[in-house]
Amino acid sequence: MSDILCIYYSRTGHTKQTMEEIARELGAEIVELRDGVNRSGWQGWFRCGLDAMRKTTRPLRKFETGRPLQDYRLVIVGTPVWAGRCSSVVRSFLKEHGGSLQNAAYVITRGSEDKNEEVYEQMDQYTPCGHCAAVSLRTGSVGYAFWEEEFLRQVREILNQQ
Repeated sequence: MSDILCIYYSRTGHTKQTMEEIARELGAEIVELRDGVNRSGWQGWFRCGLDAMRKTTRPLRKFETGRPLQDYRLVIVGTPVWAGRCSSVVRSFLKEHGGSLQNAAYVITRGSEDKNEEVYEQMDQYTPCGHCAAVSLRTGSVGYAFWEEEFLRQVREILNQQ
C-alpha cells in the first residue's frame, strides 16, 4: 500500500488524466472526489464558475482511501481552476479534511494562459501544513510535459528528504 495519495476532482477529464499520470509515476494511490452535483454541459460549467466565485461548498460523496489521511507521507491534491479559484469540490475536501494532511502538494489544471498561482494560497487557507510543491498545468500547452516532470522531480526530492 502506497504512502502517497493523489486525490482530485475533474469535470472534463483533464485533471483526471494529469493525476493518473502523476500517480502512475509515483506509485501513488489515486482517489476521485465527487459532490453529487450535476456539473455537465454548459449549465454545469456555469454552475461551477458561480460556485467558485461564491466559494460555495456542498457535501462530498463518500470516498475511501487505503489509510487515514494523516498517515500519508504526501497528499497531492488536484483541482481544475474555476473562475480563478480552486474547484468547489476540492474546497469542500480541504475544508473538511485539510487539517488532517501532514504534507501536501498541489496540481492545478487550467484552460487559460494565466498560471493562476494564487490558487495555491487559496488552498493553503484550509491546510495548516501549507504546500511543499505545486504546479499549474495547461493541457495541450508546449510546456506541459516539462512542468509535470519538474513537479515530479520536486516531489521525489521532498520524499527522499523525509
